[in-house]
Amino acid sequence: MEIVFHTWPWYVSGFIIGLIMLSLIYFGKTFGMSSNLRSLCSIAGLGKKVSFFDFDWKAQRWNLVVVIGAMIGGFVAVNFMSDPSNVSISPQTIYQLGEMGIDAPNGKLMPQALFGLEILESPKTILILLTGGLLIGFGSRYAGGCTSGHAIAGLSNLQIPSLKAVVGFFIGGLIMAHFLLPIIIGK
Repeated sequence: MEIVFHTWPWYVSGFIIGLIMLSLIYFGKTFGMSSNLRSLCSIAGLGKKVSFFDFDWKAQRWNLVVVIGAMIGGFVAVNFMSDPSNVSISPQTIYQLGEMGIDAPNGKLMPQALFGLEILESPKTILILLTGGLLIGFGSRYAGGCTSGHAIAGLSNLQIPSLKAVVGFFIGGLIMAHFLLPIIIGK
């Protein structure tokens, strides 16, 4: 069990992801988490009002199971199998986060300043979360998928639009991390 509790090397994780992608291609399925939002809206009946949501969501049931499995797996991993002692963060990163008022993980997987319940006490933080969620939702629909769909599924299928989207995600992430986040979170 020791191997399950520690971070896996990239070549093991990458190989497993590759096997999953090959099996999805074999069965004629495509992977993407954000497409489940469309399925959920269709289930809720929005297909009667908006044509985008009017499709056979039952054909995507398997993908809903993937989301449920990811949520259950994440819960189990964080609450029962996590060992934050092997998470190492650059001292420079810890210093830069400290400058923005974000605490070092200190034996935790995630800093409390970003993932603790006290973030719900600040109207500014709630506004940031709501705005970020809206932008991510809009962006993933506008790009035709989320980072996992494009970076894992799209690139493994050699799709040029996915390559463009992943480059855009990367550039956007760099701009956010280096320029916008210090302004938004800055105290």
